Amino acid sequence: MRIGFNPAKENKEITLENYHRVIVPVYIPNFEGYFANLFEVFKLCIDSLLVTSHNKTRITIYNNNCHPDVKAYIDEKYHENVLIDQVFHSKENLGKINAILASAKGNLEPLITITDADVLFKNGWQQAVEETFIAFPEAGMVAPVPSSKVYKMFTANNWFYGFFKGKLAFENVIDPEAMHRFDVSLGKEELMYKAIHLDKYLVLSNKKGKAVMGCGHFVATLKREVFDKGPNEPAFIKIVGGVENKFIDQPNEDLGCLRLATKGNYAYHMGNQIEDWMQEEFKLLESSNSETTYSGSEFKFVPISTVGKFVGIMIKKILNKNKKINIYLLKRLGLSLEEAKEY
Repeated sequence: MRIGFNPAKENKEITLENYHRVIVPVYIPNFEGYFANLFEVFKLCIDSLLVTSHNKTRITIYNNNCHPDVKAYIDEKYHENVLIDQVFHSKENLGKINAILASAKGNLEPLITITDADVLFKNGWQQAVEETFIAFPEAGMVAPVPSSKVYKMFTANNWFYGFFKGKLAFENVIDPEAMHRFDVSLGKEELMYKAIHLDKYLVLSNKKGKAVMGCGHFVATLKREVFDKGPNEPAFIKIVGGVENKFIDQPNEDLGCLRLATKGNYAYHMGNQIEDWMQEEFKLLESSNSETTYSGSEFKFVPISTVGKFVGIMIKKILNKNKKINIYLLKRLGLSLEEAKEY
């Protein structure tokens, strides 16, 4: 039985004061082996995020059944800082994608950044990402970390845009050391980037700005429509088997959105160990928790046309299947013959 009238029903509209949501899933079940130093890495991640985020940002931390000490730390940060306004605690590890989906679909901000718990944010990351969305309204995904090897990964829409609406050309990498650090942080025996990849990357440009073709997703900002219009079912696997492709990368491409990265490097992938250079980078951070010039209404969903998507898919298929055409195109876009073969 109810007595009285629920006053919440009189105010039906939700007023959104912020426009940029950051979602941080974290899984640190213990402090042994792989996880031995990950708690300290996570702390550095959160501290760098808090220092470098503007006042229109709100942060969600999703605890995927972490150790009790990690849970206590998350709760402490929640009570300390106004930017962290949501904390979810799960008694089971539901995986990175389900944590992201649960958080993204329950929030209203037009921009949603997803980040691993081992990312060190740099000054200006939000400004650089948001300026890229302004310069390219068709963008659905923008990363603050450029990569020279993903120019053909889920970038069919980029190819259409580059040939028919903007320009494509290779340019010198602004921060090759940062790209090398990312490569090393992956912990693989064989490095991903060759010398040419650290020297040049493919840049998409228009009259308003420039951005690197393609991006990874260990940290990236998406327009919320990518989640709204993507798959509705949950992910039944955690972080393998292309699950991120299905729920993040493919929806962005299917919707007709560009996939881009900033030319400069505005974040680092730390891995599971803290190194001296990371501490030095953190000391360089200055608080940018100030007012932003945007209101949030600027970041509208503006995908390319159905015809544009089809043309982009055809272009990418040709490049993937015909090595000679691929090399010829890379030469036309600014590489020498030897560089094109190596790329």
